[in-house]
Amino acid sequence: MDKAEVRKQIRELKRAVPLEEKILRSEGIMRQVEALPAFQQAATVLLYWSMADEVQTHAFVEKWYKDKVLLLPCVDGDDLRLRQYTGPECMVAGEQFGIGEPMGEEFTNLDAVELIMVPGVAFDRTGNRMGRGRGFYDRLLKSTPNAMKVGVAFDFQLLDSVPTEPHDVKMDKVIVETA
Repeated sequence: MDKAEVRKQIRELKRAVPLEEKILRSEGIMRQVEALPAFQQAATVLLYWSMADEVQTHAFVEKWYKDKVLLLPCVDGDDLRLRQYTGPECMVAGEQFGIGEPMGEEFTNLDAVELIMVPGVAFDRTGNRMGRGRGFYDRLLKSTPNAMKVGVAFDFQLLDSVPTEPHDVKMDKVIVETA
């Protein structure tokens, strides 16, 4: 399958799962993230503020923001800028996609980021990731070479292989519901 076919197929599978079920299924994925030694040891973690069709992160962010420096991406043109999540009051709707983004100063010390939890449309068993097609994460991940990159997905998003291109950044680990 080409990227358009994979995106269409996964989009249909995501639509079939109610948000309440996505939240429940996400809890198990997040427990696996918490169990990672890299997460336990990390002081600075880059997450994402989930959209309705993604592995849900809101409760996880709320749980951990007082114990770690949690960064969330903010869309700025064709790039992602990072800002620290400091509590629910810091969030505003992003200008491009309406995704929640923290207000405040940009976090620029990318070498301090130790672990990145990465969403995706699909992943494969060798760590390849296919995103939504704009390259936001691939550009960001190339600027954080020291961070462990952990893809998170529902079981149906883990495929035997996904179409890749030379600029795509592989994950160090992919976590799905059934491990």
